[in-house]
Amino acid sequence: MIGSHRLRRLAPFGVAAVLALALAACAQSYPNSTFTPHSDLGRSIDFLWNRLMFFGTIVFILVEGALVYVVIRYRRRSETVMPPQTHGNVVLEITWTLIPAAILAFIAVPTVRTIFETQAPAPANSLVIEVYGHQWWWEFRYPEYKFATANEIYVPKGRTVDLVLRSNDVIHSFWVPQLAGKRDAIPNHTNHIWFTPDSNMATTVWNGFCTEYCGDSHGEMHFRVVTVNPDQFASWVSHQQAPGFFSPAPAAPPSPPAALPAAPAALAQAAGKAAVTAAPATSIPAPVVPVNPTASPAQLASYVLPRAEVPEYAIPHTPFPDAIKFDDRLQGDPAAGEKLFVGAGTCNACHSVSGNPLAVGTIGPNLTHVGSRIAIAAGMYINDKPHLSRWIKNARLMKSGVLMPTLGKGQYDPQIKATTPSGLSDQQVADLVAYIQALK
Repeated sequence: MIGSHRLRRLAPFGVAAVLALALAACAQSYPNSTFTPHSDLGRSIDFLWNRLMFFGTIVFILVEGALVYVVIRYRRRSETVMPPQTHGNVVLEITWTLIPAAILAFIAVPTVRTIFETQAPAPANSLVIEVYGHQWWWEFRYPEYKFATANEIYVPKGRTVDLVLRSNDVIHSFWVPQLAGKRDAIPNHTNHIWFTPDSNMATTVWNGFCTEYCGDSHGEMHFRVVTVNPDQFASWVSHQQAPGFFSPAPAAPPSPPAALPAAPAALAQAAGKAAVTAAPATSIPAPVVPVNPTASPAQLASYVLPRAEVPEYAIPHTPFPDAIKFDDRLQGDPAAGEKLFVGAGTCNACHSVSGNPLAVGTIGPNLTHVGSRIAIAAGMYINDKPHLSRWIKNARLMKSGVLMPTLGKGQYDPQIKATTPSGLSDQQVADLVAYIQALK
């Protein structure tokens, strides 16, 4: 009676679990499924999984079938008659030793073969991308092309990509479910994982994750992989090699006979070369020449996956905290924002922008072309004005444990548990946002 009562109490939970599984199975899209691989490495892992599942299912059916047979065949049929007792059976014991050994051989051979395949060195012509795991964001360096980016990488379809995995703090784990298997990024150790994206698939975006618990914001340490055609990749690389600076709108000419006042240094770009105007000693230094000075204007008008073509599953929908108030009607001045960016104790202390000698920080993500990225905060928020404004104003309230300080005036910092007495006004934040979003 007690057992029946317990079963009745647990029945609703069992029904709820079955319904949840049934509803999950009805979904039409599986954007983060490892069962739909789009690379050679993904197919190797998928093959091994299918083989192990096949043999495992056979073993399960045989073992459970034998168990059910024994339970029914040798159940106690009378309260008075004792069933026959068997003490040892050499043939049976040898049989159930040999069968698992044979099954293990069928499992071990494909497993070992797949391990050797996935651990082998990458082909010589592979695209090398150095991956650094940080708490809690991803840094990507392209040593062949001499530039770096963060939380978003482009890879050409049909070319093998060799990812060199490292960590600057704790153990992280790199995983793009539909392209590659998991591989750890370990401090003081270098791991490799390589794969070749299918050449016949569409240009699209894939979600990537950290799958090794690494601290407070482990679950918010995402990245994006954009697979593009080789010509699109070449165009994207050409622009990534160029300095990150914007071209301010030309000032209206003064009415004669007033003389034209001295203008600040204009960060202009023409035919891949930096054009610098005369400036006072306090203006921002001119950017350096791009790594690829021969790039044409068409190349520098780089290919970036249009926002309209980014799949819905790759666009974050995390809401920002209501506690961070900001007037989204404010219009920012990118030129003023640039001066704030390189001001003492602000963004340039942690971030770098290629071409700006005053922005060479290495603590935070490289922001050279951040305006063209899909998301901010390691994929946690969409890269738009409302989210970026609040991120600059109080990043620590938007993502737990981040190193970025609270910059907004009068904002409560949850890490130091105090309100910042000074900082940036909303207008200054709007200026910074205008400058950062202009870095495309």
